[in-house]
Amino acid sequence: MPPTDAPGFAERYRVIQSRDRRFDGQFVTAVRSTGIYCRPSCPARTPKESNVTFYPTSAAAHEAGFRACKRCLPEAAPGSPAWDLRGDVAARAMRLIADGVVDREGVPGLAARLGYSPRHLTRLLGAELGAGPLALARAHRAHTARALLVGTDLSSADVAFSAGFASVRQFTETIGEVFGMPPRELRARRTSGHGGDAAPGEIDLALPLRGPIDTVGLFGWMRAHAIPGVEVGDDRSFARVVRMPGGPAWFQVRQADDGRLRLRARLTTLADLGTLISRVRRLFDLDADPVAIDEALAAHPELAPAVAAIPGVRVPGAIDAGEMLLRAMIGQQISVASARTLQGRLTAELGEPVDIAPEPMTLFPDPAAIAERGLEVLRGPGARMRAIVGAAAALADGSLALGPGDDGREQRERLLAMRGIGPWTADYVRMRVLGDPDVLLPGDVAARAGAAALGLPSEPAAFTAWSERLAPWRSYAMAHYWYAAPVTQAWRTPSAESAAAVVASPRRRRGRAGENAPAVSADTTPPAPPAASPGARPAPSRESENHR
Repeated sequence: MPPTDAPGFAERYRVIQSRDRRFDGQFVTAVRSTGIYCRPSCPARTPKESNVTFYPTSAAAHEAGFRACKRCLPEAAPGSPAWDLRGDVAARAMRLIADGVVDREGVPGLAARLGYSPRHLTRLLGAELGAGPLALARAHRAHTARALLVGTDLSSADVAFSAGFASVRQFTETIGEVFGMPPRELRARRTSGHGGDAAPGEIDLALPLRGPIDTVGLFGWMRAHAIPGVEVGDDRSFARVVRMPGGPAWFQVRQADDGRLRLRARLTTLADLGTLISRVRRLFDLDADPVAIDEALAAHPELAPAVAAIPGVRVPGAIDAGEMLLRAMIGQQISVASARTLQGRLTAELGEPVDIAPEPMTLFPDPAAIAERGLEVLRGPGARMRAIVGAAAALADGSLALGPGDDGREQRERLLAMRGIGPWTADYVRMRVLGDPDVLLPGDVAARAGAAALGLPSEPAAFTAWSERLAPWRSYAMAHYWYAAPVTQAWRTPSAESAAAVVASPRRRRGRAGENAPAVSADTTPPAPPAASPGARPAPSRESENHR
């Protein structure tokens, strides 16, 4: 067990003394005298230092013999932003485990994706996180099951299989071990108003997050880029259909009257629910630590007014990695409106209509369909169209694989080696798919226009040099650059008063705990203006040079 003089112990102990909710989900506090582990903000009396051990994950605490606190329910906390800030094997493994890879492919499948043997990966994660991949996946299933028990009226059997358990018995045993109570008792503790206003066959859950959150930017960005027939959005909601491992799914994220974000979903297979929740959280950047990000960016006087005006900026992610690449390539050097038209035409011709949504909707075309017939439907320069079809063929035959578990540098190199993909596209995909918080796009026209509006250098070299001081949060700086651009100001302003439900962050105690608490980080990708593709596309002379 780590001694009280271990690195980081003093800072974390001050965090639990202050009950700073910002750190919920970033570590857990295990108390040896009670055998219980808690989230940092647990309202119970602060334990003695000599009785405390800190663990990076709840799985590690459970492996060490502790059970979850019934009062603060640490499994209900937002996820840790560390897995997007970090790019090492442990972080990549955590992203893949949250995506359900262990449930679908087992530890050998996870290890193969990361390039390790199952034994070596288990040793590595055990040493780094205090638990192996099976225990980490088990903790993720318990988290999903808890959310379903308290947030829906699903039967215990449906909860078990939705959360990824192999049997009801395994589900019951795990819930009892992790939470110290049977599923029926955990369900009895739910508050009123669970389940929202879900229709029969729908699942409706609250999405925990750290505030503040810029919902104007999130929903506005999603609405501006929505593909006709696939996605639909307004000031307070966004919905779409998506392929999942078990079949098509529909989901909607909306801002409820109480200010919380809620997920409503319909799935072909209930076992896909945990994976869908994970992907939606990445799409909306809900595991970010906005206080840490805002404090770091606002420390620079040139950015402080922008951060004060838009607290809690998020960087939208990707629901499907292959789709994200193809959409980025289709949108190169054209406006968002033009990109939506092309993507909508492609979907209408090659997409798959589904009836799982409340209204008729169509899945974005499978890469194999684009590879086969894309040249018949796409319009634009021949070199670009051939590049898009080539990328679709590579995705279809498996020679190009993209996902949240990729190594960022290797992913970028693979993309740059392909015809028609230059630095802007490769870095944009890294920002969206991996949730890399430190990506700058110096060729992005709208971002440079926004930088100029903020009084910052806008020439690419000077823009890059100035932005280096913002590491590791340059993706979030990109969001502020985009929002400062005149074209983006135009679409933010009208709905700012009605839809800017910025979910307030918990009031933080002042003093040593707040000052010395470790500032852990956040994730995903930048909002872009509606009049110039995902961000604003780089000038043709930059990206077109890479169309080989």
